[in-house]
Amino acid sequence: MNQLENQIAVVTGAGRGIGRAIALKFAAEGADVVCVSRTQENSEKVAAEIRALGRKAWAFAVDVADSAAVGTAAEKILADCGKIDILVNNAGVTRDGLLMRMSDADWDAVLDTNLKGAFLVTKAFFRVFAKQRAGRIINISSVIGLIGNPGQCNYAASKAGLIGFTQSVARELASRGVTVNAIAPGFIETDMTSELNAELKASILKQIPMGKFGSAEDIANAALFLASSSARYVTGQVLTVDGGMVM
Repeated sequence: MNQLENQIAVVTGAGRGIGRAIALKFAAEGADVVCVSRTQENSEKVAAEIRALGRKAWAFAVDVADSAAVGTAAEKILADCGKIDILVNNAGVTRDGLLMRMSDADWDAVLDTNLKGAFLVTKAFFRVFAKQRAGRIINISSVIGLIGNPGQCNYAASKAGLIGFTQSVARELASRGVTVNAIAPGFIETDMTSELNAELKASILKQIPMGKFGSAEDIANAALFLASSSARYVTGQVLTVDGGMVM
């Protein structure tokens, strides 16, 4: 039997990269998946891939930083699906720049999507998880939230905050049989890293003991473990998938 048979997963930021890889991995393991991204086009594209695997899929265009939009979407998801077993908070953005030049707007945009978004989506489903006394919540953080990075103080703050959020919610839901964990990816080959110039890539690779970038599939495999019954006694943890950057 597939590891996630008859389960329903909600994945934010599912339109591309890590979110898409997680959504497809979950579907391959038997889950039906709700794909959430900023655009209907991207959500529907991944949902179509999931349906091609023989699973059910729903597509939603939601700005996770918009409380009203999240609430409306959550109600529709529960009406359509009847339940939710797994939530992956993966939606994220970057607005890089040195602190002295960073605008309030760039700070707010990153914190609102990366951290407030996870808060709003988790809150929208919190009572459902608590009432059913089962479920998995997985938050996608970053090694940058553990070690920082010049020019990314907003991103680092959002991802570090997500770790504290994960640990607190894990304590709130532990007695209800719901696990809450975070994954901290290192440098992963995505659209975001493809924009880095050769010199910067070479500099980053020197910081990675394994000497290579990871793939979205590596993060999807970690998410599958945390979503599966194999991780039933794992909660409040940060699983670092980074080729050895943080030891």
